[in-house]
Amino acid sequence: MATATHQERTPLVSVTPRGLYCEAGNFHIDPWRPVERALVTHAHGDHARSGSQRYLGAAPGRGLLQRRLGADAVIDTLEYGEALRVGDTTVSFHPAGHVLGSAQIRVEHRGEVWVISGDYKRTPDPTCAPFEVVRCHTFITEATFGLPIYRWDDPRLVAQDILRWWDANREAGRSAVLFCYALGKAQRLLAELGRLTDRPAYVHGAVNGLVTAYREAGIAMLPTQLVSETEKGMSFAGALVLAPPSAAGSTWMRRFGEAETGFASGWMRVRGNRRRRGHDRGFVLSDHADWPDLLRTVADTRAEKVLVTHGYTDPLSRYLRERGVDASPLATPFEGEAED
Repeated sequence: MATATHQERTPLVSVTPRGLYCEAGNFHIDPWRPVERALVTHAHGDHARSGSQRYLGAAPGRGLLQRRLGADAVIDTLEYGEALRVGDTTVSFHPAGHVLGSAQIRVEHRGEVWVISGDYKRTPDPTCAPFEVVRCHTFITEATFGLPIYRWDDPRLVAQDILRWWDANREAGRSAVLFCYALGKAQRLLAELGRLTDRPAYVHGAVNGLVTAYREAGIAMLPTQLVSETEKGMSFAGALVLAPPSAAGSTWMRRFGEAETGFASGWMRVRGNRRRRGHDRGFVLSDHADWPDLLRTVADTRAEKVLVTHGYTDPLSRYLRERGVDASPLATPFEGEAED
């Protein structure tokens, strides 16, 4: 009997109004509406949404998921690589290298294997397990930075550059306010800087609770103090402050007096983005794969089919097709690294 090729089979995972759905296992992956059972790649808000009846995620991310989904959320976890039978499928979670507890989800059904990557990166990160290559027939990849201009520097060099910027502002008697994504990027910065200095940093309230979750998971970082818990009228001259991008331009900034501002993001690879935002410095640091690593990862999985979701889906799909890969965009509401 002839065996059906992957083009002839019913897709193991498909897009539905509630999210990515696996009929053989009767579960959704990172659903954008409440469902009965949700498998979650990581704790960012566009992937982990509240309201579902049960969740399944990677064990190292449990603390972050509970904070994101609420104390009443029912969350089961698996260790990385641990297999579980769900319906007629076998599922397992594998490190994605994106943030603490982030995972690719491997789904196997009757010998066919799909991997849903969520968000991922392959550059070193002291706050999470490194990305693991998982062979599969179909690979769903992100494309947040899916253009050739996006290539990352060594993050250790970026941290050294940030420390030099902080030192220069200390000598000038200014505070240095560094904007960054509150979950993942802030903790990675604190961990990278913790390799270079033991000076404390101040953090915005949106960052603080997530720093606590990382400390509870045993991640070493700079000592931190919550800005709102400092004495009224305290001078922040010479201090480093980490805050989410939403704090830029707000009244919260007035307490820092004379200050320089910086922004840590992959979007800072394009100089115009820094000028448009009006920051004094831009530091190129992302928790997503850059262009070379997107291509390397697709090749490493040896997938017969690649579905490209969120980000520069069309350019990456087209590039892969031109090189003989069966690739196409997959429309989802995932956001990748937010620009704001």
